[in-house]
Parts: sequence; C-alpha cells; structure tokens
Amino acid sequence: MSHPPAPTSSEPQGELVIRTIAMPADTNANGDIFGGWLLSQMDLGAAIYARNLSRSRVTTVAIDAMTFIAPVYVGDIVSCHATLLKVGRTSMRIAVEAWAQRTKGGELVRVTAGVFTYVAIDDAGRPQPVHRT
Repeated sequence: MSHPPAPTSSEPQGELVIRTIAMPADTNANGDIFGGWLLSQMDLGAAIYARNLSRSRVTTVAIDAMTFIAPVYVGDIVSCHATLLKVGRTSMRIAVEAWAQRTKGGELVRVTAGVFTYVAIDDAGRPQPVHRT
C-alpha cells in the first residue's frame, strides 16, 4: 500500500488543485468541518489534476492511506495540493495533501493527506490508456 508523502516542510507540496472556504453548512455535530466534506474537496481537486494529466474523463477507483491530522474549522481556507506518484496504462495514483489557513492568525496547517487512484475512461465509461506526452 502506498502512503502519502511525509511532510518535509511546513509548506504544501505539489500542485495547487483546489482552494475553498469551510462554511457552517459543512460542519459535523461537534461544530468542526465534516471529514466527508474534506474528502470530497480532495477528490475534486485530484480529479481535476488526473483529468488534465490524462486529457480524458476520469473516475475515482480507490482512496488509500487517508490520514486526518488536524481538524478544519469554519472560516478556514482549505487548499488541496496534488503530486503524481505513478502512471499505469489506464490509471494514475495521486498523493493529495489538504492544508488549512486558519481564520485567526493565518497559520497554515496540514490537516489531512491521502492517495487517490483514478482511471482514464472513454465516453462510454470504459478504461482507456492515459495520454502521455
């Protein structure tokens, strides 16, 4: 099983693929941002990255090694950063980090990381080779 890259600095690693703000509607019963919301932001960002790499439609086929490190709070700016780990014939494994810029003080905190696998698909939804330049 692949693991997300360990943080080597206090700065995000990889390409910025999505940035959004955590809103009150995205909270769990404790008032923190729901983990499923954060996971969906990571999936959206990584799918954009995979689609640009493959130059085709993509579908998520696996999420591995998901690690929640710190909570996200209402008002935090959430940024997701992607790094390509491996390209197969039809698939791509992408490490994704999510960082939160805190509302109070602006501190940047790595909040979660995971490895997402996407498959390039044609218009009929069948796997197709990843376009390579």
